[in-house]
Order: sequence, then structure tokens, then C-alpha cells
Amino acid sequence: MKHLITLENYSEKEILDFINLAQKIKKSPLKYKNKLNGKILLMLFAKPSLRTHLSFDVAMYKLGGHAIFYDISNSPLGKKESIKDGAKVMSKYVDVIMARLYEHNDMVEFAKYSDVPIISGLDNLEHPCQVLGDLLTIKEKFGKLKGLKLVYLGDGNNNVTHSLLYGCSKVGINMVISCPNRKEFLPNPIILKKARKFAKKSKIEIISDPKIALKGADVLYTDTFMSYHIPESQKSRRLKFLMPYQVDNKLFNINKKALFMHCLPASRDVEVTDEVMDSKRSIVYDQAENRIWIQMSILLKLLEK
Repeated sequence: MKHLITLENYSEKEILDFINLAQKIKKSPLKYKNKLNGKILLMLFAKPSLRTHLSFDVAMYKLGGHAIFYDISNSPLGKKESIKDGAKVMSKYVDVIMARLYEHNDMVEFAKYSDVPIISGLDNLEHPCQVLGDLLTIKEKFGKLKGLKLVYLGDGNNNVTHSLLYGCSKVGINMVISCPNRKEFLPNPIILKKARKFAKKSKIEIISDPKIALKGADVLYTDTFMSYHIPESQKSRRLKFLMPYQVDNKLFNINKKALFMHCLPASRDVEVTDEVMDSKRSIVYDQAENRIWIQMSILLKLLEK
């Protein structure tokens, strides 16, 4: 049994296997319509969700299985009941669990005590499913992964950034993080160190000047400046440092070949402007769609179907 709570312990081959299977499913979805007949996915949500919720629900339906939505805010889990006991009980009821939690340590504990595969639908440290879908999208657009350059602008201390570091380093994408040179905005140093070790034939750089960072970029990626766990009271102070990294037309057109990506939801006219979001080089909706196909691949791989 294998869990998907981080891309750290997945090899290049395993990541490419997820992507290749997703491409096959997307091309011929009806071939897979009964693969998970009789299987049940439990979806645990501590954080709000649109894409993760719908894509897993639709993915399970397309595979012939059933998905159950469970709101942790109305649950004794982590309050009157330990994560250990909750994981043990849930494992008796379902075949696979997707959890969207706040703390990565809670995700690790869940996986430790679960008798069925645990899939991370996001936590404060990583967002592996999102990045697998992103890599699928990049491969579709460019026909390859190795040798491309992805530039991430904005808050580098971000779960998507961390999973991108692992994912890009494993598949040979050169990654540049352009963010303020302050500890709160820089990526987790442990993840950064590990990703650089994984990047055998590619580079990982941090360049604070976005104009320099964007030279030669194939993909320009950003995310919200206010992740779910950041208090609203910090917004004005954070924007003072992060607004120079807003992806507007001026910055976007430094490199006229780069495609724009955003994991969504986007705060328009904050981290990205309307003209960039709605431009012909924006592939954000293709990203969103591909969450379905990569989720189907993940479910099949973890349940070995």
C-alpha cells in the first residue's frame, strides 16, 4: 500500500506513470468507466474547496465508484477523537481516503494509522495532486518536461511551491522562485535542500528580481498571496512586499512565449491581472480540467487497477 501525501518519496518514473496514465484516460475515458466499481472514496475537508472536491467526486464517478463528502468542522476528529482512532475506523468503512487538512503533521499521522491509501488534497506544506495535474498540463502543451523553465512568482513559502519544487526537480524542469528576500516568503529550507539534491540534470534558483527571473521562461506560475492559513489581519503588510510580483501585462510580456499558470482560486488584480488571466497564453482552465484526469490516474494507481 502506498500513500500520496508528498512527492518527495516518488521517483521520476512513478510521477511520469501518473501523467502517462492520465493522458490515456483522457483520450479514452470510457475504457476506465467500471475500473473502480464497488469502491468507495472518503473525502475529508477541513479547508474550503472547489476543484479538489469536484474533481475527486467526478473522477470517482467516472471510474464507477462512489465518493463520500465529510466536513471535519462538524466532526469529533482531532477533538474528542484522536486521528489514530479516526483513521483506524474510517479504514474499515472505505477503500481510499482523500484528506484536505491544515497541518502536514496531521496528514502524516493519518497515513501512519490508516489501513487504506491516503491522498493529500492539500495541507499547509504541500499540494501534490495539484502539481501532478500541472505537470500533466505542461507535458500536453510542450510535448515534454525535461529542459523546460518554470518561474514561480510571489509567495515562495507556499504549499504549491513546495510540491512544484519536488515535482520539477524529479522530472528535470528548471525552476526559478522569484519572491521577496525575507524568511516568511522564501520556500521551506528543508524542502528546498532536498529538491536541489533531487535535481540532477536541472537547476533550482531563487532570484528576487522578477524581470531577471523571467528571462527564458516557458511557464510563469503564481498563486494567491493569502493562503488559507494566513490571517486576514496580515494582508496589507504582506501586499506591501508581494505586489511587485503581481503578474500584469508588463511583466508577462517580458517573455512573449511563456504560458501562464495558476492553481486557482485567483484573486484577480492582486497576484494577477484580468488581462493576463484571460489572455490566450493563460492555461489556467486547462489546469483545472486536468485535475479530473490526474485524480483518476492517482486513484487507479493507488488502488492498483
